[in-house]
Amino acid sequence: MGSFNLDNLNEQFGALPGNLANHLMITVIALAAGLAISLPLAVLAAKRRRLRYPMLAGASIIQTIPSLALLALMVPLLAAVGYLTVRAFGVAVAALGFWPTIIALTLYSMLPILRNTVTGIVGVDPALTEAARGVGMKPRQVLFKVELPLAAPVIIAGVRTATVWVVGIATLATPVGQTCLGNYIFRGLQTRNWLMVLFGCVAAALLAIVLDLLIGGVERSAKERRRGLGAAALAALAVIFVGGIAAPSVVRALRPRSVAAVAAAEEQARGPAALGRPVRIGSKTFTEQYILAALIRDRLAEAGLDAREKGSLGSTIVFDALRTGQIDVYVDYSGTIWANYMKRSDPAAPWKALAEMDGWLASRYGIRDLGPLGFENAYAMAMRREQAERLGVRTLADLAPHTPRLKVGGDYEFFGRPEWRAIRDAYGLRFADQVSYDSTFMYEAAAKGYVDVISAFSSDGRIAAFDLVVLSDPKHALPPYDAVLLLSPQMADQTDVVRALRPLVGAISLAMMQQANNRVDRDEDKKTPDQAARWLAKQIAK
Repeated sequence: MGSFNLDNLNEQFGALPGNLANHLMITVIALAAGLAISLPLAVLAAKRRRLRYPMLAGASIIQTIPSLALLALMVPLLAAVGYLTVRAFGVAVAALGFWPTIIALTLYSMLPILRNTVTGIVGVDPALTEAARGVGMKPRQVLFKVELPLAAPVIIAGVRTATVWVVGIATLATPVGQTCLGNYIFRGLQTRNWLMVLFGCVAAALLAIVLDLLIGGVERSAKERRRGLGAAALAALAVIFVGGIAAPSVVRALRPRSVAAVAAAEEQARGPAALGRPVRIGSKTFTEQYILAALIRDRLAEAGLDAREKGSLGSTIVFDALRTGQIDVYVDYSGTIWANYMKRSDPAAPWKALAEMDGWLASRYGIRDLGPLGFENAYAMAMRREQAERLGVRTLADLAPHTPRLKVGGDYEFFGRPEWRAIRDAYGLRFADQVSYDSTFMYEAAAKGYVDVISAFSSDGRIAAFDLVVLSDPKHALPPYDAVLLLSPQMADQTDVVRALRPLVGAISLAMMQQANNRVDRDEDKKTPDQAARWLAKQIAK
């Protein structure tokens, strides 16, 4: 397959140090925090029967929350905390990236440690503890010299379970802005780059195996009283712990600098820098966003600016990241802002929607819309051409009478978005069933007949590749979706950034974007988003 070529392999190895270092860092910090919280609570629960059930039940309830949902819930929670800390102390708390990840992973690590520690302590033979008290040991001495040493194998088994859980769940931190091995999985899934997905899965599995073996050595040492084995395993774990915390900084320090980065550093040395830090480029979790983020990065690099991508962010998370200055630039769509953030459901002409959106972004958040890129990526209902012709369906109005016998598919967000409610109510769409897919598989599901209609994206090259037909919207229930280039409040007046990016405004046609997307999404002669971005840059320059 095209995705398994040598260039692709080199690209994945090149990204490995940064992804692995960050993954290791969040893993060891979350585990350390989980141990620090769970062990004292477990001792308390073991000694006080009344507290035992509430503590274990609380930890169990956390486990029932889907891990991705728990990570996502941390974002608004920390945003609220950050608002309060700014008002009270003038100190902001980052709602994206490191902190929501660490809090969620720490909570997930607690149950096996808590439960095994309680089980281990309670399971110690009462005769032994009674004998210890009989020789004059105080309760603290009984705990540390009898109960905990005897319970150690069971406790360490819980730590092993927590470790494997945390390593796996940490791969889901990508959508909240934390770099990790999940970057491979999310980006690879969206771009159908199976080598990238494999890289992320194998790297996470190997990390979990290594940590599990080392902790297993400590467990075996506790069971068999082999101090040498335990000391060696603990020393290795200590090295990994310290290395995990330091690894991201070391990788950044050792990363080869591009010619553009060197030029930017020289410019900074000659005088006061306007930025003083890299320009952070955000992107959502689909092919077009990865391509546009790479295009923006290359444009900024050509202007001598250090630019770094922060990709695979959730749709609402990326907007929050921009308005709070945690990213500096990304591409969004006017319809998304109109419906999701402005909470507007009234139809408006594209020019009017853009004008009102610009004013709202600037007055409400200080966000600058640099302008539309020249193409629209709208939600559009699509179906197989053969089926549409057989049923005589060309518009959503034509589709409505057939929907009780048809199945509709959409991406994760679609059926919860106002756009779906708008077309459903405007045309009376009442499908027999609705199914959510990752957008990677949604088009194939329509082509193979697993569903009859899908919520396609108008600039997606897979519409043509799978011979789907887009149904028109005669009632204009869907808002316009012009792709627009947004700058954060901190970046809105940076003339170097504005000058570098302004040539992209109005420069990308729908046909160009569809071709660029198709270069990444098709399986034959497959390209990476970086390669597609370079191709798109050449088309713009013509």
